[in-house]
Amino acid sequence: MHAFDVLGDPVRRRILELLADGELTSGAVTAVIQEEFGISQPAVSQHLKVLRESGFATVRPDGARRLYAVSTEPLRDVDAWLDRFRRFWTPPLEALATELARGKRERRLREQAGQESDQEKSS
Repeated sequence: MHAFDVLGDPVRRRILELLADGELTSGAVTAVIQEEFGISQPAVSQHLKVLRESGFATVRPDGARRLYAVSTEPLRDVDAWLDRFRRFWTPPLEALATELARGKRERRLREQAGQESDQEKSS
């Protein structure tokens, strides 16, 4: 299955978000996903299987439990593919950062001018 087919499903994206915070048992993942999406335990298991088989998640036994974790390699591949498109959003974000900095500087200068004016009035 292609990476974007895997990531195109909101349940699988949510599972990856959960796993991004650290290893979770299949039971913990299932509980959250069932509550948020209202799907059955077998459906959650199927999504975990897709993530595992596509390389996006790993699983390891821990006694009677199975611990799932994010596998970063496929995400790096997606990030590398998206890299060619960053030029479409990076300059606008840099321009926004410049405007925010300019606005902060102008507010600071106005505040300083106001404080100086207040000091002159009180003298």
